[in-house]
Amino acid sequence: MGKALIIGAGGVASVAIHKCCQNPEVFEEICIASRTVSKCEAIKNKLAGGRTKIHTAQLDADNTDMVIDLIKSFRPDIVMNLALPYQDLSIMDACLATGVDYVDTANYEPPDTPKFEYKWQWAYREKYKQAGITGLLGSGFDPGVTGVFCAYAQKHYFDEIHYIDIVDANAGDHGYPFATNFNPEINIREVTAKGRYFDNGAWIETAPLSVKKVYDLPEIGPKNIYLMYHEELESLAIHIKGIKRIRFWMTFSDNYLNHLRVLQNVGMTSIEPIDFEGHSIIPLQFLKAVLPDPASLGPRTKGKTNIGCIIQGLKDGKPRTYYVYNVCVHEECYAEVGSQAISYTTGVPAMIGAMLTLKGIWKKPGVFNVEEFDPDPFMEALNQYGLPWQEDFSPTLLD
Repeated sequence: MGKALIIGAGGVASVAIHKCCQNPEVFEEICIASRTVSKCEAIKNKLAGGRTKIHTAQLDADNTDMVIDLIKSFRPDIVMNLALPYQDLSIMDACLATGVDYVDTANYEPPDTPKFEYKWQWAYREKYKQAGITGLLGSGFDPGVTGVFCAYAQKHYFDEIHYIDIVDANAGDHGYPFATNFNPEINIREVTAKGRYFDNGAWIETAPLSVKKVYDLPEIGPKNIYLMYHEELESLAIHIKGIKRIRFWMTFSDNYLNHLRVLQNVGMTSIEPIDFEGHSIIPLQFLKAVLPDPASLGPRTKGKTNIGCIIQGLKDGKPRTYYVYNVCVHEECYAEVGSQAISYTTGVPAMIGAMLTLKGIWKKPGVFNVEEFDPDPFMEALNQYGLPWQEDFSPTLLD
């Protein structure tokens, strides 16, 4: 079917690469590229002997010309950007210059300010349309599957959707006093940012983690959930017609929040450079270097995740409620692909988005969020490739 250039060799990339190799009819050949080529080689060696042909390359994804050169030499049909969100635009530029389809899992972020906005990538819509290539944004879980869940609900169960609450719960335990389940720099920037939600045409801002509720989640029980801002709210507020309010909630343990509070108070979560012994360092990047690597958490993490969408609206003039969610087991993910469930739930949808684009099912010129495509083939693939979803038509609602 095709060739994929996969940029990144961390936890999410590792899962996506495993899944591509489970699907050799579509991914006949892949090239794993990263700044640290030894990480690419380690993944390649794990998967040697399969039907997918695997290459590796050293790449600085901040360097557009270097990405262009690699695309020209490998000649992929699609580029899967599983690197850092700071590198989205340089990779999108390289895809534009070479006429190759693009898929990522997280929106572009300027390194100096956490913005969590799509405006930089949406600015490529016309350019990609004119070039006849597809840019698929946010094909992870949240964003990604959560958008597909909403599009599926809109297509099959509702005439109008009025309220959406996205709830992301991780009940896994890795045994460390403090660690982050994905890139510490991105994770901490996200958690320490102000909360924000869409309500009746306006964006309402809240102090970081100041709005808290308890929600009883299937298979993992009651958890503290905190209102946060997450990038899919921006696109769903536009693409889900008739929406009145959309919010995003995430679970955090008291232990996690206490550690985070102390680190904030002593300045370790700052992204402002400081001088230290003649060197300019960013405290958050230094903190990232001393925290456990998320990729190392796989064998230690026990328990489950539950991520889903609680949706309210109308069908045939009558109120309807709907909850669609996935429960993922950390130990099962590790047994299958050597990663914990946080990486798994992002890496699997990345492969699915790339697969649907390669097959031509989700291919059209321009730049799109996942909810702009037909959700049905994606929902079928979730069940097929390890992220089965469940439905509840009488869920507990968040007021």
